[in-house]
Amino acid sequence: MEKRAILFDMDGVLFDSMPGHARCWEEVCQDVGLDLTASEAYFHEGRTAKGTIDLLARRCWGREATTEEVERIYAAKCKLFNSLPPAPKMPGAEAVLYEAKRAGLIITLVTGSGQQSLLERLNQAYPNCFVRERMVTSDDVQHGKPNPEPYLMGLQKSGVTAEEALVVENAPLGVQAAVAAGIFTIAVNTGPLPEKALFDAGASLVFPSMQALAEAFAEIVSKK
Repeated sequence: MEKRAILFDMDGVLFDSMPGHARCWEEVCQDVGLDLTASEAYFHEGRTAKGTIDLLARRCWGREATTEEVERIYAAKCKLFNSLPPAPKMPGAEAVLYEAKRAGLIITLVTGSGQQSLLERLNQAYPNCFVRERMVTSDDVQHGKPNPEPYLMGLQKSGVTAEEALVVENAPLGVQAAVAAGIFTIAVNTGPLPEKALFDAGASLVFPSMQALAEAFAEIVSKK
């Protein structure tokens, strides 16, 4: 079936923001007695903040975090992240967006983040690509990735079926969510995880960078 829409994750796909996120999660969690390393943070990428904190709290405290604890920990993480230099655009992302627009695809954002500093930069970094009506963030869903809800909502906001869409992801949990929603999923390995982790999560194609995806994009769309 002809592809009509493309759904993008944000962190690690459009912005090279995951190293900062990982370091901030590690520091804030260690401060409150939650055992999380920056390396492990990459495996939780795509979850909502509550999902990540609850998982760690069950493991370290033997219970879920309270609403107050979630809000306090996430606020501290956001404050620390916002103190860092702005995350740069992911090399090659602009070229992929250009190819998507040239192919006439509807462009939609599906992110597990609620980080306003990055969301507000989207239109500055990638003008005329994203509109709020076609954005799914952690504030819009009850179940974060790997649950398919974010991508199912992305399909709804795009006005297409799963067979008419493509997904670009960089995280195993995001790949799982997109595959569970029935969407053809392309992974870009922009972080430290092995390529196998993305294939194991269900990615149909894995590229080593967004630039590599841009170079193959026209051929991918023509075959889909």
